[in-house]
Amino acid sequence: MLEKIYFNLEDDVELVGLLQKPDNNLNTDEVVISVHGMQSNCFKKREDILANTINKAGIAYFAFNNRGTEIMCYTKRTDGSKTLNGGCAYEDVLESYYDIKGAIKKMLELGFTKIHLQGHSLGCTKIVYTYNRLKEEKDDIVNNIKSVILLSLVDLIDLQKYDLGIDKYNEMLELAIKKENDNEEMDLMPRDAFDHPISVKSYLRYYRDNQDIDFARFSDKEYNFKELNNITVPLFLRWGEKDLVIQDLNELSDFLKSKINNDSLDISYIKGTDHGYTDKEEVLGEEIVEFLAK
Repeated sequence: MLEKIYFNLEDDVELVGLLQKPDNNLNTDEVVISVHGMQSNCFKKREDILANTINKAGIAYFAFNNRGTEIMCYTKRTDGSKTLNGGCAYEDVLESYYDIKGAIKKMLELGFTKIHLQGHSLGCTKIVYTYNRLKEEKDDIVNNIKSVILLSLVDLIDLQKYDLGIDKYNEMLELAIKKENDNEEMDLMPRDAFDHPISVKSYLRYYRDNQDIDFARFSDKEYNFKELNNITVPLFLRWGEKDLVIQDLNELSDFLKSKINNDSLDISYIKGTDHGYTDKEEVLGEEIVEFLAK
């Protein structure tokens, strides 16, 4: 059964998502909340396949459009007003805390008491940040989170340096700072600064003001991964074989296993697919179901 769900956040933003319940277990108290990545949405083919696969295990699936959906969009307020500060070009990734917390509270309101947080790409970053903030603020809803599922967690800074080269990376960062000083933070960065249009404000969040989200430091052998180690529930990490990582995935998996202290850590990659798990969505779903069954 598929149902459209509208829900309001504590900062007066309205979001919408799709709740899919298993036909043979409509009264389940268990749900996977899916948080999409950059320029994405809850209508992906991957979401449909994961929902169907996870539903077969008797677990509901809720995928929603967070305020970073698509490239540019209006953030809609509960009073009906709207502002062009949404979409991945304009979003402040730290505001994802309100998106994810609001989705959890809505699922609790609907009777789901066992929450599994699943993120893809930037959605992983948002989930880890939100989980840590909920724990820091001693919010009781963190106790309803029973597992964390991270699909294609990306080292944002390392990948950008690799894509641009260190000289151009520094050039773009200097340009963003100059434009901020000129009160042009809502302007878009040059087209070759990023994979898609991005504002100066958002660029600086990822590459300067990133103290709260720079925790996927795959090249930093000395980093203790404290944010991932703060996740005390079972933790699942996957990548596609052709994913957006610059390390060898076997070496990365071994490295993270040596760094992350979690008794229920499940970390690997899926062969023959990419960052979006193209043509391997069902395989991914089956691996998630196997993880949840444990």
